[in-house]
This record gives sequence, C-alpha cells and structure tokens, in this order.
Amino acid sequence: MELLRFQPVLAAAFVGSRNSSFTRIFCQRRYTWKKLSGSITSTDMASQKSISSFFQAPKRLKVTEATPKEVDSINNSSADTASAVVNDDVSVAKLLVKEGTKKRSHEEEAEASSEVPDVPKDGSASHEANLPDVNKEQKMRMEINKAAARAKRNLKLCEEHVANAEARGVAFPKLTELLVDESWVEILREELQKQYIDNLYTFVLEEASGKFPIYPPPAKVFNAFNTCPFNSVKVVILGQDPYHGPGQAMGLSFSVPEGIRVPPSLVNIYKEIKSDVGCSIPKHGNLEKWALQGVLLLNTVLTVRDHQANSHAKKGWEMFTDAAIRAISQKRKGVVFLLWGKPAQEKTRLINATNHHILKSVHPSGLSAHRGFFGCRHFSQTNELLEKAGQLPIDWQL
Repeated sequence: MELLRFQPVLAAAFVGSRNSSFTRIFCQRRYTWKKLSGSITSTDMASQKSISSFFQAPKRLKVTEATPKEVDSINNSSADTASAVVNDDVSVAKLLVKEGTKKRSHEEEAEASSEVPDVPKDGSASHEANLPDVNKEQKMRMEINKAAARAKRNLKLCEEHVANAEARGVAFPKLTELLVDESWVEILREELQKQYIDNLYTFVLEEASGKFPIYPPPAKVFNAFNTCPFNSVKVVILGQDPYHGPGQAMGLSFSVPEGIRVPPSLVNIYKEIKSDVGCSIPKHGNLEKWALQGVLLLNTVLTVRDHQANSHAKKGWEMFTDAAIRAISQKRKGVVFLLWGKPAQEKTRLINATNHHILKSVHPSGLSAHRGFFGCRHFSQTNELLEKAGQLPIDWQL
C-alpha cells in the first residue's frame, strides 16, 4: 500500500497487519489517536483519496515529543512501531523521542524568529521608533494643552469648595481645600499640618469676613501651584504680594486677567522680552500661558486687603512660600530662578546654587527698571539654560 502524504510535517504510527490498514495517527504537538472505521488497500484508490482529504493537515503542524505514557502505548501496540517500510521508494519513518524533541526545538526557534518583532536593547517600546517626528513647536503646544486641561480641572475643584463653604455660611474655605494639585499637596503635606497654617487661616477668614474685600478670589489663592505642578516647574519668577486693586489679582505674580489694564511693572517686562527675544508686546496682562509651560509665578505673600499693599505680610504666608522654594531646591534640579528686586533676592538663601540657576536683577518697576532690568536678557538666558539641559524652552510670546 502507498503511504498517505500530509503537508506540512505529519508523523504517523503504523501498526503492521496483513491487510496494511491504518489504526492510529499522531500529529500537531500531541498524540491524538483516531480509529478508522475501515481499512484501505493499495488498490482502493478512491477510498484512499477520500480518507486523504478527510485527514487534510492544518497549517504549521509539528512533530513533538511523546509523553512516556504515550510511548509505552505505542510500544505495547506492536513491536514493529519503531519503523515502517512502505514500498521500496519510501524511506523509513522512525518514532524516536530524542529526534522528535530536537526537531521540535528547531522548528519553534524558527517560528519565534519569524513572528516576534525585535525589541530595542534599551528596553524601550519598538513602536515608539515608528511614531512620526514631532517638532519642538508641536511638543510645546501638546504640553500646554495638557497643562491647561489639568489647570481647568483644579480651578473647578477649588470653585466647588468655595461654593460649599458659602453654602455653610463660611466666608473663606480652609486653605487645605484650596491647594488641590496632587503633586504640591504631597510635597507640602507636612507643612500644611503645622500650627502656623491654622493661625494663618484664622487671620484670612477674619479678613474675608470683614468690611474690606481681599484678593485674589478664594479659588485662585493657590493658582500658581494649581496651574504649575511641582514636577513641571522649570522656572520660578518671584513677586511680593498680589495686586491690591479690584479685579487685578489672579494668583500669579505680575499677572492680571484679560480686560484689566496692564500694570507698569509688567509693561517693562514686556519691553525687555521684546528687546531680548523679539516677542511682540501683547495687549493684555494674562501670564497663564507661561505658568502652563512650567513657570511658577509665585508671590511670597498670597493674599492682600483691598487697596492696602503688604497688609497680609508677616502673617504666615512667607513661611509657606519659603517651604515651597526650599522643596524645589532640594527635590528638583536645573530650575531657573529669576529674582528681581531685593525682597526676591533674599530668597537666595533657600536655593542650592550648585543644582539650580539664579539670575538676579533690579525690580522691573518704573522706579528701578532703568537701573539694570532693561538689558538683563533673563528670558533668552533662561531658554538657553533649559535647552542645554534637554528641556523645552519657554514660549514667552503671549
């Protein structure tokens, strides 16, 4: 009888008998025994063709090692199962466990090499190499969009806390309810639990309950922190206390909302930026775009009474903002500190000048800007330092 040929590889065990009928067949990684209902003779070609098509082999069939139990079963069935000779032109088929194991190993290695994609040696995902190139401007826009969404969420949460406090008849929410950025909450957790924070809140609550308004609005007292997370800080610009006119303060140093007249100090900042990096002077004073790029616009005092500059100084805010500056100095590296004026430069004692960059100048106010602020080139120097460290520069254009 002629051997039925299955493609690809098929291993079969033939049990010798006088009518040369098939009784068992083995394939596809495990021994699967199937009983045939009839025998096939060498002259019964129609039946042979039918059975051959019935046993059409699936793709990627492999010879695999038999378990000891299965080997014993084969050996017990016939003493001749180790080899079978079919006609003179058909080679000997041997069921040897050792050979089967070796063949399986080679086949699996070939399969793995053809199907598994190469993984970079540095452990990075291989698909990242196939991503389209993103230029610097696109990366900056992407970062700003993500930061804006986060800042919007934080502001909404603060506004909810303010509304809840007002519903309870409380003029000002607890300070711990207004600092909502998770990174800053974690960094300043111990600071927020100190006694001076409770004393500071008592003072601010009394001021908010008095006859004079205080600024900025409660939801924006910690706007600098809630807009610029701790791990995103690349630049720190220190101010003193918030603007004390109605509608001016927005929780970011030197910044005012759109629609509010640009203060003189900010006008001078814009002039220096134009001279330094060529930006056009905007018609508004909202610096939020800077904050979204990693510029911490931090006043050393975070609240003020209406039309009374420094009215909330030395009440506890300085201790809190000092702790924030100290945390940046200790836990970050390569941050650029822009210290304009004597009060800001006094914070140098909190900053590790070995790990960070400190740029000093006189204050940009109308009284002092001509004595060294104009021409300081802090904005181009800042970007040079950031790019040298492999970070994205700040887009100063508003």
